[in-house]
Amino acid sequence: MCRSMIGPVSFDLAAQPRADNPIRVVIQQPNLARYRLPVYQELASRPGIDLHLLYGDDNSVPSVEPDGLRATRVPLKIFRVLGSEVRWHSAQYAWTDPTKIDVMVLSWSTRYLSLVPGLVKARRQGIGTVLWGHGYSKEESGPTAKIRNRISHRADSILLYNHATARGFVENGHSSPERVFVALNALDQQPIAAARNQWLADPARLEAFQRQHDLLGTPNVLFVSRFDRRNRVDLLLEAAAKLQSRLPNLVVNLIGRGPEDASLRAQARSLGIASKVRFLGAIYNEEELAPWFLSANAFVYPSNIGLSLLHAFGYGVPVITSADANMHNPEFEALRPNVNGLVYSHGDVDRLADAIALTCQDATLRKTMGTNATRTATQEFTLKAMVDGMEAAIRYAATKANRILGVGYSVISTTFLADSEPWCML
Repeated sequence: MCRSMIGPVSFDLAAQPRADNPIRVVIQQPNLARYRLPVYQELASRPGIDLHLLYGDDNSVPSVEPDGLRATRVPLKIFRVLGSEVRWHSAQYAWTDPTKIDVMVLSWSTRYLSLVPGLVKARRQGIGTVLWGHGYSKEESGPTAKIRNRISHRADSILLYNHATARGFVENGHSSPERVFVALNALDQQPIAAARNQWLADPARLEAFQRQHDLLGTPNVLFVSRFDRRNRVDLLLEAAAKLQSRLPNLVVNLIGRGPEDASLRAQARSLGIASKVRFLGAIYNEEELAPWFLSANAFVYPSNIGLSLLHAFGYGVPVITSADANMHNPEFEALRPNVNGLVYSHGDVDRLADAIALTCQDATLRKTMGTNATRTATQEFTLKAMVDGMEAAIRYAATKANRILGVGYSVISTTFLADSEPWCML
């Protein structure tokens, strides 16, 4: 059951809607990212949910084939107005048809000029609406935040990625609690678990890999992501340079590419640690990534961490990142300092170096944090929990639209959220 922690409404997701009267759901997104495909597949498999995905051609994240989904690619227009990027996605407006749709789940961003017209049209035609997004932007201005919050009043329900943002949204008076839902952002851990288990089942193979790359018994940390200035990989290199006296054998393995590639290589040379920093290029195959994760003492992502945190957790690798939640994406909520990872004062290279040294030198702490990291990824931030939150927001929007009452699920009065059910609503 998915319950409200503050408000008076909950939804019994175990109750089965009639198969002959499913909720017809459209989800609009700028693209179909590989990591999102399992989420949509899980939602489409839920009884009483008839899902149609409308995705654009935003190439900032490559789209994959919509295997197992009813999906349509709808062109996304991106242009600039007064130096700012704005978007028009006809999927938010032209596809609003009450004869085909009961609920629309829309990308919640002020960049979409098509969003408000789509919300207005949907309400006029009795279609339920869900706004799905971060609920904030790390680089936005005050006026932009006000616009986004005002847009939220036009939707039936709000779907956010973590509890901290959801609580703040309610406490700041932007919504009543019963219409705010949380779908904790998650990765499909099955491919990670399969790759991890395959390598761990063959210790001789893993040891041979570690010998080949001089990692056997060598303190080493790992970064896997895009080389982007927001991720502050430069701080990791500075910290590694400071640790040469304490950890002279420390190796930094960097997997990825990006606009900062050349400057990071130059920085490693200027710091005198070029031989200790390995630029391994982009690796996407999970089986190829697995031995690097399994050999790392820590996963270090100095700033702007997101789903990479749960990727490392899936391998049982503790994460080190900035303590400033405002510098991160919603997945930062999964990190518990001294439980499944460590944090440092944002921008403080000395404290970052201390955290790396502690993780590399304290095997007991490292093992405990790694065990807790795996538990966080596989028992809390799960695909099922994420989709439970999405489904609850969709059912609430459908009820508010007064289109599918009486289809077999129940609206139940409740009082407080059990600790074992943290994923769906505030």
